[in-house]
Amino acid sequence: MSDEWVEVTKDINATPEGVWSVVTDLDSAPEVMRNIVAVERLEGDGFSVGTRWKETRRMFGRDEAETMWVSDIDEPRSYTVQSRAGGALYTTVFRLTPTEMGTELVVTFGAETEDPGMGQRVMMALFGKAAMKATRKALVEDLDDIAVAAEKVGS
Repeated sequence: MSDEWVEVTKDINATPEGVWSVVTDLDSAPEVMRNIVAVERLEGDGFSVGTRWKETRRMFGRDEAETMWVSDIDEPRSYTVQSRAGGALYTTVFRLTPTEMGTELVVTFGAETEDPGMGQRVMMALFGKAAMKATRKALVEDLDDIAVAAEKVGS
């Protein structure tokens, strides 16, 4: 098994409930986050375990669509989203912690590849660091956008 993980943190001047309302509003995600082009619901209303959607995101100058689903929720503290593509399981965990200022939002993104073939190992060796650097940049932008939206909701 091959594992790659990246984590980003953002302090947000809004309550955890305010941040939660932004990060779990799938339908508004394209208006909130600059890298999300579209969201198409596939299963479920609102935001609960089992909710599935197709998210189109701009990465590396291209629009890529992935089917995602909510696999775990501990409202308003954390939730986990997963997707499967190219032989890998992608997991994103959002954790919200109350602070004196408002909320610390930590997002952890990881990719797990079971039994990677030679081609996948070569690709990870060649492009893995660059891909994770680009992922970190995208997550930082997402958190910046979430903070702007949550701070408007919190005011």
